[in-house]
Amino acid sequence: MTSQASSPDSTLIRGIGRWDFVALFINSIVGAGIFGLPSRVDALIGPYSILAYLLCAVLVLLIIWCFAEAGSRFTGTGGPYLYATEAFGPTVGFQIGWLMWLSRVASFAALSNLFINYLGHFWPDAVMPVPRAVLLTSITMLFAVINVTGVRNGALLADLFTIGKIVPLILFVAAGLFFVQPANFEVTDVHVDYTSFSAAVFLLVFAFTGFEAAVIPGGEIKDPQRTLPFGAMVAFAIIAPLYILIQIVCTGTLPGLDQSERPLADSASSFLGNAGGALMAATALVSIAGTLNGLMLAAPRILFAMAERGQLPSALSQPQPRFRTPHIAIVATAAVMLAFTLAGTFVGLVAIATLARLTTFAATCAAVPKLRRMHPDQPAAFVVPGGMISVVLALLLIAWLLTSSSLQETITVSVVLLVGLAIQFAMQRR
Repeated sequence: MTSQASSPDSTLIRGIGRWDFVALFINSIVGAGIFGLPSRVDALIGPYSILAYLLCAVLVLLIIWCFAEAGSRFTGTGGPYLYATEAFGPTVGFQIGWLMWLSRVASFAALSNLFINYLGHFWPDAVMPVPRAVLLTSITMLFAVINVTGVRNGALLADLFTIGKIVPLILFVAAGLFFVQPANFEVTDVHVDYTSFSAAVFLLVFAFTGFEAAVIPGGEIKDPQRTLPFGAMVAFAIIAPLYILIQIVCTGTLPGLDQSERPLADSASSFLGNAGGALMAATALVSIAGTLNGLMLAAPRILFAMAERGQLPSALSQPQPRFRTPHIAIVATAAVMLAFTLAGTFVGLVAIATLARLTTFAATCAAVPKLRRMHPDQPAAFVVPGGMISVVLALLLIAWLLTSSSLQETITVSVVLLVGLAIQFAMQRR
């Protein structure tokens, strides 16, 4: 591995330990998706949703394996951006980094607004224009300050959020399984075809992904070449069964699941009463907050890594003297996040975020065999089980999911890529 790719980021503190990374990985995946998707998937394919979860889990695992092998070769900050740059050069690397950053800005904006909507369950005035603007600004500033004052603070917060979201979900499953009605799994008038099943898996990938954000701050992870594979496997082993069981409980306890806007809260209310519904609504708030923290931790590190390579202004790579965190990158990212959040333009960027993630997945999976050929004498600390068969299957999965996107979404992402090329060209002319 080249020194640039393998040398640690000496200006940053490695404050993220093995179990911190497991928590960060879980936080990056368990966001808002699982609190809304059970009903959407049920509306598409009914009881067959369990099969969609199983297939999605297997396919996403293939992608995670590719991330684990690629990540085990590096100790620097940047995640998929770093892998793509090393494997395919700075132009491709810049585009991957650019799309990663934009997707996280859009995700933060979307989830911030969703947080306020859930908060409205307990405080109706929260959704009014003025309180909403004040709350959105406060949320963004809070997570920015937390991450400026030290990566350890961000990692510790990830630990707390993980406990706060996972424990109620486990309790929801443990209690709900006793109230599951087998009759709810009977296939009635649901018409399932290739299109509807593909759409269901596509939606579920949104719930299962987000893990790529966890690998970005590699320069601040202790022993990242071993911590990354360990954390990815442990976190996925927790999340995949939990998601499947959540769908089983929702389907088995809530008739008319396909009509529910808050499936977990409505399901909990059906067997635990109003208190159970309130608990799940509160869990949704904790879950979204945890994801916001993870996005604020990861997104600025993309700018940091790109600035270190001279692809963005060098100021973005300067650490804060006291806390040794990329404070300028954090502040810049938070400012853009807040602008998108308040303006509401995040709605148009949701599709960009989804396709951008698929693009980074494809680049990382394709980088695995390329990095093997580039460094035959330096084997990765983790090797994808199944070898090239698993890598090819992962790429086929991504291609399959890309076919589910619309022409408009594809055009939008293409425009974003062109903007990125313009920025890169401007930096090269300096």
